[in-house]
Amino acid sequence: MNTEIILYIIFALITALLLALFQYVFKSKLSTTLKTTLTVLRAVSIFGILLLLINPKFETNTYYDQKPTLVIAADNSESIAYLEQDKKLQEVLTKLQTNPEIQKRFNVESYSFSKALQPLDSLQFINQKSNISKALKQIGEVYAKQTAPIIVITDGNQTYGADYSFISNSVKQPVYPVIMGDSTIYTDLSIKQLNVNRYVFLKNKFPVEIIANYNGLESVNTELKIWSGNTVIFRKPIQFDAEKTSEIISTTLPANSVGVKTYSVELTPLNEEKNIVNNSKNFGVEVIDQKTNIALVSDILHPDLGALKKSIESNEQRSVSILKPSEYLNKINDFQLVILYQPNNNFNEVLSKVSDENLNSFIITGNTTSFSLLNNLQTAFKQTITNQSEDFQPELNRNYNTFIIDNLSFEGYPPLQSEFGTIAFSVPNDVILSKSVNGINTNQPMLSTFEIGNTKHALLSGEGIWRWRAQSFLESESFNDFDNFIGKLVQYLSSSKKRSRLNIDYNSFYNGNDDVVISAQYFNKNYEFDNSAALTITLKNKDKGNIREVPLLLNNGNYSVDLRGIEAGIYNFTIKHNTESIAASGNFEVLEYNVEQQFLNADVPKLNALAKNSEGKAIFYNETDKLISELLSDNRYATIQKSTKNVVPLIDWKYLLVLIALSLFSEWFIRKYNGLI
Repeated sequence: MNTEIILYIIFALITALLLALFQYVFKSKLSTTLKTTLTVLRAVSIFGILLLLINPKFETNTYYDQKPTLVIAADNSESIAYLEQDKKLQEVLTKLQTNPEIQKRFNVESYSFSKALQPLDSLQFINQKSNISKALKQIGEVYAKQTAPIIVITDGNQTYGADYSFISNSVKQPVYPVIMGDSTIYTDLSIKQLNVNRYVFLKNKFPVEIIANYNGLESVNTELKIWSGNTVIFRKPIQFDAEKTSEIISTTLPANSVGVKTYSVELTPLNEEKNIVNNSKNFGVEVIDQKTNIALVSDILHPDLGALKKSIESNEQRSVSILKPSEYLNKINDFQLVILYQPNNNFNEVLSKVSDENLNSFIITGNTTSFSLLNNLQTAFKQTITNQSEDFQPELNRNYNTFIIDNLSFEGYPPLQSEFGTIAFSVPNDVILSKSVNGINTNQPMLSTFEIGNTKHALLSGEGIWRWRAQSFLESESFNDFDNFIGKLVQYLSSSKKRSRLNIDYNSFYNGNDDVVISAQYFNKNYEFDNSAALTITLKNKDKGNIREVPLLLNNGNYSVDLRGIEAGIYNFTIKHNTESIAASGNFEVLEYNVEQQFLNADVPKLNALAKNSEGKAIFYNETDKLISELLSDNRYATIQKSTKNVVPLIDWKYLLVLIALSLFSEWFIRKYNGLI
């Protein structure tokens, strides 16, 4: 409380006392006792009211001790059990969690990780993916404002994700890896990497690149073979020694028939090899007989053109050509879909051709679009022309039912610049995204699809879609979600298929460590999404004849089933409605491959680099006592005394209001009792 407030309080006290004395003492004929009582009550009332007007604030400080947090993250991937380190990991974890000195010094928080980080419940070591960098990054975000050293108990064998040895750039905590395994060098051959396109074209030869590795000191000979079924279609002898530990083998294979084709690459094992699982790897390709050609027609240069081309061509079945309007007119019959980017007056003939020849189209408008031309040369929609632009953010219509949209919510996505004014459709249309300003939905379409006769069309009102692709990468460290969304839109526009009440989405084959997720959308007879449908998938293993039925669950506006963990093989499936005679069928193949069984020992160099870069220390599993001593003796992890300052204004003090009320009532009662009022 500062000096000014104290002076105000003193002045209020004097004022209250003077006013009370003036009323009850000055020229008063009351008895002394009555005068004193009434003066005191009046002074208390006036002083209390003046105090409320001044409203002084009182500060209180509460002191408490804050212990540092010790975060323990245990690797729950299959490689731990494969290297026979599961029991040792459990022992290390129990020792750290139950140590009384650690409990006294730290607040201990325990997690497990494989594909994702989660609170520690139980460890089963059956997960076939491990992402150490993602787990450390998530821990760093949660404990960013605390002193929280991290103990990560792992073999260091990461199967996907960013390089974790440099994660200290984003995780500002010391990391102490407990290394599960040893650094012994075993003689071993392995297929380190295999590069092949997912889609290939009929009657073409497709390239295959194989990186073979050798661990050892002696000179050895082996042979690399590529099998198609029971037939060897490629073989090459390879020699390794202490200096030559890797070789890249490149070849081409023929694609003679349409469909999914599977192959196996194998290195002939050595007699002394400890792990021969990593000597072979399966891969698959889908042979297709045609490619979807898409024309991206624009009269201007814009970053959106590159973003669209990259997104569409992320699917190897599609090819995008960026053309001027005049160039497109010369090749119009070469394409299954045309994207008209910001049509201006040079698109006069192009728009006429699209309309006259009933071509599928995707129109994108922006600041340089000639809306008068668009309004005159097509009849599906009319844009009000204001010659003013506005920034609009997207808002996803989760009831969109033409194709499945998953993994994208568009929340927080950058705005697109669009013409300010309404769009009026003269044909039925389905809105994917609507325009939003400051979180308020304008009920105006931003991205819509519509059909005219047998042709399919889409309209995107706004330029700057390249920012959406960048935002997708910022959120998931991958362009896949955005590219898949654009890919589904292009697939719909370039397809001649009629709308179905049951749509399914799946891949033709999955690698052994992929998540096998099949999605579906079910619509009622009015083609409205039905979120109360009961859908079931019947899955049959073609080789073994095993049949499995699993219900599909509603998730983010789609029905989906997660079949991860199913054994390798060819599967036929049927998704059907439980009460209506509607079904959709398909087939896929799961290739045999377990990335968690490709390792021989712990990745000691990377774990040491992680500890060094984060100012921590790496130790082996049998040195846990040394780690405990290190943590207890480190001055960085001292208990900190903190204080909390509470500021309470007097107006919140209810007792003062009660005191004022009692004082006024008492004064009134005494005056009434003595006949003064």
